Amino acid sequence: MYSKSVQNINNLSDQILKVLHKVCGKDKLVLHEPQFCGNEWIYTKDCLDSNFVSTVGSYVDRFEEELKSYTGAKHVIAMINGTSALHMALLLIGIKPGDEILLPSLTFVATANAVNYCGAIPHFIDSNEDTLGIDSSALSSWLNQIAEIRGNKCFNKQTGRPIHALIPMHTFGHPCDLDNLKKIAHDYKLIMVEDAAESIGSWYKGCHTGTIGQIGILSFNGNKTITTGGGGAILTNDDKLAKRAKHLSTTAKKPHRWIYEHDEIGFNYRLPNINAALGCAQLEQLPDFLTSKRRLFTRYAEAFDSLKQVRLISEPAGSKSNYWLQTIVLDESVANQQNAVLKITNDYNIMTRPVWTLLHKLKPYHNFPKAPLPIAESLERRIINIPSSVGLA
Repeated sequence: MYSKSVQNINNLSDQILKVLHKVCGKDKLVLHEPQFCGNEWIYTKDCLDSNFVSTVGSYVDRFEEELKSYTGAKHVIAMINGTSALHMALLLIGIKPGDEILLPSLTFVATANAVNYCGAIPHFIDSNEDTLGIDSSALSSWLNQIAEIRGNKCFNKQTGRPIHALIPMHTFGHPCDLDNLKKIAHDYKLIMVEDAAESIGSWYKGCHTGTIGQIGILSFNGNKTITTGGGGAILTNDDKLAKRAKHLSTTAKKPHRWIYEHDEIGFNYRLPNINAALGCAQLEQLPDFLTSKRRLFTRYAEAFDSLKQVRLISEPAGSKSNYWLQTIVLDESVANQQNAVLKITNDYNIMTRPVWTLLHKLKPYHNFPKAPLPIAESLERRIINIPSSVGLA
């Protein structure tokens, strides 16, 4: 419980702490923990009893089919994690060493790492204050300055390198401005690859995130809305891309009952059956999880309403967010209190965290091209993720 000094609510940090304790009603809170209250034990045991625990097994096929049904994607290829899915997606669309790839600086490092695995060049773009994803207006303005079309390709006039693709990321499960981003991609001859790692259960104008670009990916890491322990998936409506994704991610082995023939360098990226069993059980509960997370958002919205220097991030117009991580943004006038809020909440065993360090500030990426990033740099000083587990609602 609170000390007298906290009960006095004498500063913003104390006010936020009181709100979190009031809404969540627990003395110890993690940021986001998985919930296993369905058929996880049954399916996992069935998988173990079958002895098919690796990439061959009925649960992998079932998980892919159920994800297709849920998301509306024509093809789903289950992968070992979201990063491998994004790496594979970039290889599938023909990313080559030296290509520049547009992505937000405000994203998890895996987005840039997957680009780097291809030998390509991350090119960092600013974010939108409301959606937290790539700002389409800022992107359009930046490309108008630095890009030129030669033939059917886009080039960076400053570096001379081709700009091949655009990777929007749906931050904390909130869909970004996909209509305008898709138009920009079309106008500048870019392929749009959706990093929907955080947004299973999020929809943009009736379409599931990850299905609007030519190819998209999901993640099922242990802290995601549903989990396979570690896992991811490629989503696409392109028959050829899907076929090649399955081939390349299965070590490029040609089908044969006993001969091991590999016709190119492949990757061992397919999701194991035992993880897929867990995913099938989790996917059955996804509608209930999403209802609970939306209920938690409503509680937070009511509780934070009186704190005028704090804004709770809500789903963008025309979208339906999964509310994976509940997020508050401090007013710029109190941005200097971010660390105090993080300290007092964590001191009281309520896990909160800031947004990721902006990628252009990280040692591996600080020399890569970037647009002006005023909004991303402001958001970095002000964002705080707060407890978001399904069980809290």
